[in-house]
Amino acid sequence: MIKSRALVVRLVAAAGVAVVPFVAAIAMQSAEVAASDITLLAGVIQLVSRAYVHPIGSDELTKDALKGMLTRLDPHSDYMDAQEFRRSQADMAGSFGGLGMEISEQNEIPKVISPIDGTPAARAGLEPGDQIVLINHSSTQGVNLSKVVSLLRGDPGTSVTITILRGKQQPFDVTLTREIIKVKSVKSKLEPDGIGYIRISQFGGDTADGFKKAIGDLNHDANGRIKGLVLDLRDDPGGLLTAAVDVAGDLLDGGNVVSIHGRMASDDRAFKAPAHGDMLSGVPVAVLINGASASASEIVAGALQDRHRATIMGTQSFGKGSVQTVIPLEGHGAVRLTTALYYTPSGNSIQDKGIAPDIVIEAPKDQQIAGGALLRESALRGAFANPGPLKQVPGTGATQSPPTPEVKPVYSAPIKAELIGKPDDAQLKAALDHLVQITDKQAGK
Repeated sequence: MIKSRALVVRLVAAAGVAVVPFVAAIAMQSAEVAASDITLLAGVIQLVSRAYVHPIGSDELTKDALKGMLTRLDPHSDYMDAQEFRRSQADMAGSFGGLGMEISEQNEIPKVISPIDGTPAARAGLEPGDQIVLINHSSTQGVNLSKVVSLLRGDPGTSVTITILRGKQQPFDVTLTREIIKVKSVKSKLEPDGIGYIRISQFGGDTADGFKKAIGDLNHDANGRIKGLVLDLRDDPGGLLTAAVDVAGDLLDGGNVVSIHGRMASDDRAFKAPAHGDMLSGVPVAVLINGASASASEIVAGALQDRHRATIMGTQSFGKGSVQTVIPLEGHGAVRLTTALYYTPSGNSIQDKGIAPDIVIEAPKDQQIAGGALLRESALRGAFANPGPLKQVPGTGATQSPPTPEVKPVYSAPIKAELIGKPDDAQLKAALDHLVQITDKQAGK
């Protein structure tokens, strides 16, 4: 059985994360209902503090108990102590110190899900699927993922040496210099035949404005209007829900982008596009995704697919379809708790399954990363199964349309990061060819 757990070393806010105040009344009510459990927990903490072979403070035991309780719920719930919460808040602002990669835990070994463009991890050539077996020559086997993050992070300018196991190769060392990560999340260029190309590497605070500017720049470079757009979301691990809604809203005229549905009716909410938001009305769009496209990138791909605004191309996405709420605990950090699931405009859950492309385009074998197929949400310890479609789509009053026959998902190793958007990028070539065919047809050629 694969035991794994996802955590973001870069710690950018996961799509859908909301910050709400801690409600003392709820805590008091819980304590009254389960007084015997609270007494048991306090008793064990006292026992360990008094009798364990090495001195250990009750505050550390309490923190570990909270982490253990929450991390066993699902892959994304957790307790953050005060220091971790401060880091998380800084990360949400879009500037953070570290190496620039998302990691998971598989069989008690940290594993790279995706390096972020333009960061130390990406420049060093780290790839999805790389296993981090040593940090500064100490084993990572069985080390808590939060501890791994603290070992990898540090003051800007300092270095850390990690030992990588990649596929069947011999382990090798990589020394990385930590830096403040300021990621330019949107890059664009004009391709031949008047086709625009926009890559979003993550959904951060600058993404919505960057996307609008990129469309304007491409239209200018194309002498007034581009003929088609490739939106590249490959290796995009997600980010801010608001950024995802804004990007999708720039390609849609009104209607649902995504909805969330939780245990309580108060958790339900629908996010809509502006009534006249489509900045490229009538222009064909192709969206590229792969197994490292997660969360916010899946929201955008799912919205554009369900609304028939874009052709989704590539391979099956990661399948991170849950919403986390951050609940600050005054003086004691915060709880990150999974409270709801995402649903596409037609009421389909992203969780576990992800987004299936309309046209499957695998990277050629010689362009795939060496580490093999990526870890997926469904392989994470405690991950929820897909709950099935909603009977009624929140915020619309519309009922779920009849399900379409499912196509067998295609999972394969993604393209090497250094090839993304480059002239030899075979998946990009396929997307460009697809759009050229559409524009030629529109022009009657």
